[in-house]
Amino acid sequence: MEYGKMRAIAEELTAYAERLEGSWTVEIGPSGPFLAMMSPSKRHEGTIRRIRNQLNDQLPTTHPGYVCENGPEIEHPEIGRMRRPDAVVIPEEALDEEGLAVDATQVLAVIEIVSPSNPDNDYHEKLAEYPAMGIAHYLIVDPRTGTIEVHSEPCGDRYRHKDPYIFGDTVPFGSWRLETASFRRYGKAGNEPR
Repeated sequence: MEYGKMRAIAEELTAYAERLEGSWTVEIGPSGPFLAMMSPSKRHEGTIRRIRNQLNDQLPTTHPGYVCENGPEIEHPEIGRMRRPDAVVIPEEALDEEGLAVDATQVLAVIEIVSPSNPDNDYHEKLAEYPAMGIAHYLIVDPRTGTIEVHSEPCGDRYRHKDPYIFGDTVPFGSWRLETASFRRYGKAGNEPR
């Protein structure tokens, strides 16, 4: 199906979702548009906040005019994908543009916090889609296991480099450094190792 048709269906699903209870998102994946309920935990949101704050402290020095925000969808019509990462590094001015989605060619990095209910989405589908979109850096944070993966150097539908870390490490991510000692695992009182 051509991307224009999929985008129109996604917009209809978005309008439908606004009438539903709860928080919903619409994405375009390998099978086309789909509607998914969002119910991120407090720990999920806390981790995103910590990452976003750290990156926003560093971005004025490394990439003036860029911000790390959660919320905007990103799309790449040529490969027929639209995703809503947990956070993205984009030009701040993109947030003032018309429309729902940011052009993936403007995205420097994406961050996903693995959900207990659907980990394959971050580790398989998005791990193929983000490099295909040309996104230079992909950070996967997994509070189920206390692990972190940094993917870089997109090549087709994969990244050439993958660097593993654990909660507590100082994690190099692109031009930035993330302190992860305050990251919390799901179902744990603190950041205990596996």
